[in-house]
Amino acid sequence: MPRDVLLTPQGLEDLKARIDHLSGERRREVAERIKEA
Repeated sequence: MPRDVLLTPQGLEDLKARIDHLSGERRREVAERIKEA
């Protein structure tokens, strides 16, 4: 059963920024490390 999560507008923006970072820049860093391994 899903749980409700309450976010402030600022919390939502912070979460979106973190998702963008993890799915963009961080993903490239990890891919490069895997390539070097």
